[in-house]
Amino acid sequence: MLHGYLGSLLEGAAMTLAVALGAMAIAMLLGLAGAAAKLSASRSLRGLAQAYTSTVRAIPDLVLMLLVYYGGQMLLNDALAALGATDYVDIHPGAAGVLTLGFIFGAYLTETFRGAFLAVPAGQREAALACGMSRTQAFVRIVGPQMLRHALAPLSNNWLVMIKSTAIVSVIGLTDLMHRGSLAAGATREPFLFYGAVALIYLVFTSVSELAVARLQRQLAIGTRRVAL
Repeated sequence: MLHGYLGSLLEGAAMTLAVALGAMAIAMLLGLAGAAAKLSASRSLRGLAQAYTSTVRAIPDLVLMLLVYYGGQMLLNDALAALGATDYVDIHPGAAGVLTLGFIFGAYLTETFRGAFLAVPAGQREAALACGMSRTQAFVRIVGPQMLRHALAPLSNNWLVMIKSTAIVSVIGLTDLMHRGSLAAGATREPFLFYGAVALIYLVFTSVSELAVARLQRQLAIGTRRVAL
């Protein structure tokens, strides 16, 4: 049905999923660090975090991808040449894609985690500290689980957007789902068939993700009480 390109598309789908998972891990780390910086008492840290989120949200994702891959590679090799190195270093497209997407979505998750932290009543953290818990224990046992419940909806939205945003890594030569679909469409001259297949695979990714998030939301809601409005 797909002229023998099904295996190629599935390999590209696996690459796309790997890029999305790696980028999400980086984005969550940057988001937590950014949220901590924005909530800190240090004006310098707050300013740095604000500059990070404002800059990333103002620049198109594609521009940042090309800037990191081509510009970063040039800067790296210029720096190595200045140190006396003679070998040229190529940045792997997969590494560039994961780092760039993680950097981009880290800015959005900064606001997600900051809002989730502020949604947890401050008295609960204070009560945990008064009971003898350390700051780390209070976060892991009391604040963190409640933050996750508040952050889950926007977190899942960012994940769904990230899965679709992985398509831009095809412009730097990574053989992801979009890249393989484009090759198959060009070779067979059947763009509707192959781009439709690509769209269907993305739909499967997002549908499975929504089901997983819905199940996690139900688990996190156990023990909470709904308030009628």
